[in-house]
Amino acid sequence: MDRNPSPPPPGRGQEEEEVAGGDCIGSTVYSKHWLFGVLSGLIQIVSPENTKSSSDDEEQQTELDEEMENEICRVWDMSMDEDVALFLQEFNAPDIFMGVLAKSKCPRLREICVGILGNMACFQEICVSISSDKNLGQVLLHCLYDSDPPTLLETSRLLLTCLSQAEVASVWVERIREHPAIYDSICFIMSSSTNVDLLVKVGDVVDKLFDLDEKLMLEWVRNGATQPLDQPQEESEEQPVFRLVPCILEAAKQVRSENPEWLDVYMHILQLLTTVDDGIQAIVHCPDTGKDIWNLLFDLVCHEFCQSDDPPIILQEQKTVLASVFSVLSAIYASQTEQEYLKIEKVDLPLIDSLIRVLQNMEQCQKKPENSTESNTEETKKTDLTQDDFHLKILKDILCEFLSNIFQALTKETVAQGVKEGQLSKQKCSSAFQNLLPFYSPVVEDFIKILHEVDKALANDLEKSFPSLKVQT
Repeated sequence: MDRNPSPPPPGRGQEEEEVAGGDCIGSTVYSKHWLFGVLSGLIQIVSPENTKSSSDDEEQQTELDEEMENEICRVWDMSMDEDVALFLQEFNAPDIFMGVLAKSKCPRLREICVGILGNMACFQEICVSISSDKNLGQVLLHCLYDSDPPTLLETSRLLLTCLSQAEVASVWVERIREHPAIYDSICFIMSSSTNVDLLVKVGDVVDKLFDLDEKLMLEWVRNGATQPLDQPQEESEEQPVFRLVPCILEAAKQVRSENPEWLDVYMHILQLLTTVDDGIQAIVHCPDTGKDIWNLLFDLVCHEFCQSDDPPIILQEQKTVLASVFSVLSAIYASQTEQEYLKIEKVDLPLIDSLIRVLQNMEQCQKKPENSTESNTEETKKTDLTQDDFHLKILKDILCEFLSNIFQALTKETVAQGVKEGQLSKQKCSSAFQNLLPFYSPVVEDFIKILHEVDKALANDLEKSFPSLKVQT
């Protein structure tokens, strides 16, 4: 059975009766009288006489009557309509749902109530009203401590909706900052859940929080860092100490196992972490985690995304996740080149191969078709092209900076190996130079000097193609 089944259509006689009696909500055919009945039923469920029950009745409290479930699911579907959402707001339905969330032990009922609030919050006026209710805010944040994945999913969806509204985003950021236990709950979900839908939505919430508030991001990065990594287990039995970066890594691994295309949000979270020194240090210096993150991202760019047998247009689908992945790899590579996993593993040539392949695909994507303009579609495509160019430019800047850093670290032996194995063929070097010049001229000139010692003919050919690179030998 679907979690949110479509409601059955009302009978024709019932519909005509409701319309004739002026019972419709706004411009819909939904009945006010019927909705009052459902909400009244919810009030009865959490009324004092019903909540004061013996332990024998507790099992019944966790189950939802099938008829009530069908009716409240219908309200859930209806609440996507703005007229219905406004009517629910006018009828003080959020207060009713708050009472259910505060008192009910039924996971399905709690999930549906949060889901309805999530639909209502999609409309700005209602979102502002829900966000301004401090008590409701406390109850909703408490739902993040729930053990029911569907309820956690709907809670995360609601939070993301509110955080995406500029008028109320700061209210929710501050509330989350005031509840340190939310950090533990989110880390626990990321580190232990196998529900990929939940992991992606929780990732969206974390990504939005960090994008909105760098101070909160730093607080979460530093959480758990004060406890020594070798602290005996018995000293921390009461509550496990979560560290943010390992939890993000576990979530990313789980998401990748189901669909690598959904990794975008976790890669962007890691990218945001690399914008602050504490974030980079948390990635690089955490035992094993730095190596595991490097290996994961290295494998993604070398064996998963934008491969040689993919059509160049695949770059349009993967440009944002690639920008994040290469940005994090570049930050790790530049900040901690003495790490063993960057020395022992032969990383330079495979990375050069991947970077140049993406740049070559980018050139293909940006080529204009010969007969590309039709007057009736030119304006409609202009915005999309501009947006595509913007994201591709960001990706290109990241790729070129990373490639220049790798070129600077190349030894004569590595260059010789690259020439022999094909990662530094004339075609690939030409593609690299076309993108690196003129901004990285000193780097390319130093590379040419080394190439002269390895393969003079190839170096001369490249100098003919790029006259500005003639170096003193």
